[in-house]
Amino acid sequence: MRLPVSTQLMMEIQYVSPGGASCSGSLGRMPGSLRKTARQTEFAYFMNSRIHSLMFLLAALLAGCQPAPEARLQGYVEGEPVLVAAQQSGQLTSLAVQRGDAVKAGTPLFSQDQATEVANVNQAKAQLAQAQAQLADLATGKRPPEIAVVEAQLKDAEAKRKLAAAELTRQQALVAKGFVSAQVLDQARTQLASSEAAIAQMNAQVATARLPGREAAQAAAQAQISASQAALAQSAIRLEQKSQRAPVSGQVQDTFYRTGEWAAPGQPVVSILPAENIKVRFFVPESQLGGLKTGQTVQINCDGCTKPLPATIRFISPTAEYTPPVLYSEANRHRLVFLVEAWPQARDAARLHPGQPVDVSLHTDPR
Repeated sequence: MRLPVSTQLMMEIQYVSPGGASCSGSLGRMPGSLRKTARQTEFAYFMNSRIHSLMFLLAALLAGCQPAPEARLQGYVEGEPVLVAAQQSGQLTSLAVQRGDAVKAGTPLFSQDQATEVANVNQAKAQLAQAQAQLADLATGKRPPEIAVVEAQLKDAEAKRKLAAAELTRQQALVAKGFVSAQVLDQARTQLASSEAAIAQMNAQVATARLPGREAAQAAAQAQISASQAALAQSAIRLEQKSQRAPVSGQVQDTFYRTGEWAAPGQPVVSILPAENIKVRFFVPESQLGGLKTGQTVQINCDGCTKPLPATIRFISPTAEYTPPVLYSEANRHRLVFLVEAWPQARDAARLHPGQPVDVSLHTDPR
């Protein structure tokens, strides 16, 4: 240890004289060569001490200039899958996907037995065709052969009238000559009148046969067509529901039934996880909660990620949690944490997997 200069000047040191005798005394009583050596040694100690002090101070300043390492929060990846369920009860006849498959929206997923639904569709089609035929029949009136029958009856009535008119003329001549009684003349007149009435009736029947159905009958037929169309649409929907397609694009997370098993209505058969439904959940200490807001950007770090992935905060829990259970007091406030959920962009989320641990770096500047 180096002593102060004043102490060294006053202390006595021993030295060996050129003759070999040991002497002691103060620095002032030393020979000149020894005094010079002692002063040089003292100066060297003094400079080394100053250099070490300056180096220590410089190292401390440089350490203070280095940025403090950013605190990272622990979190994990979670997915919100889309569950595709059976809408009708039936046996599973086909399963077109398996766990891990990437599917696009509209990709066939599974089908159920469709025999009953196909029969219902065919029945509804037949009923619709029948209702349409009935309306067409009412719109065109009677068929031509039926109208021809009525027209023939009209011609027969006209012929009978002509005969009755001739018979009346003859009877009038005979009555004038006194060959027949007036009663016979009355009968001839009655026959002519009956023939004329028959002609009027046949003319009315011909006109009626050529007319379409009554408006009420046509309205009833049109209503029957509408009902048949609705029944057909309902049957077609039930048939379509026996085959399900992917409502979104994503990765098949799981399948819950095998081909041949019975699936009840509302029971999930396939689970699909879209990339946009992948989120990161992490817990923020109460002391840092005030610097967060929805819409803010955080950085997600994971093993194997070449660079941090940006994510947007969408949810901040209004309820505090504890790690582990503690008394609610000001002294333990630092142990309060709040659940926060952040969603990465879809192109980045595809690189994350549910359950994967991640680190979250907070950024207080909103996007």
